[in-house]
Amino acid sequence: MSKVTVWFERTFAFGYPVELVPNLLSRLRGAPARVEESMRGIRREVLFHKPEGKWSAQEQAGHMLQLEPLWLERVEDFVRGSQELTPTDLANRATDEAEYNGQPQETIVAAFRAERAKLLHRVAELDAAAWTRSIVHPRMKVPMSLADHLYFVAEHDDHHLARIWEMVD
Repeated sequence: MSKVTVWFERTFAFGYPVELVPNLLSRLRGAPARVEESMRGIRREVLFHKPEGKWSAQEQAGHMLQLEPLWLERVEDFVRGSQELTPTDLANRATDEAEYNGQPQETIVAAFRAERAKLLHRVAELDAAAWTRSIVHPRMKVPMSLADHLYFVAEHDDHHLARIWEMVD
């Protein structure tokens, strides 16, 4: 039984200050290395084990990779001044269909590192207008700033990293 709180049961207090964005960027930048470290040297049967029929540790890492285009698209929502952030597939079909247990973990980590670099690069080139907007999150129905969005991504990273560590320890 997992001790990590179910993601969809989490609540968030948004209002993350823009002054702390460098701290968030540090967390976001370090996530691929943390994923790599969490899986390094772990036997395949441990990485591929699906507790209670849910995602394995390797599939957790693959899910993090899978969501990178969504995070980037939501940054573009702030640039465009959208009314609502781009929604995601709450059933996570793409993660289930990607067969991450059939891929080398090095491939997943390298792809995650490359996709995360795109997000960080895009955030670094944004003008001030993007940082002043608030946009409604489609599932939670609350407004988020771009800083809040980055906080949400970092928390999502930490959630899945906690699940990976829980499974491989």
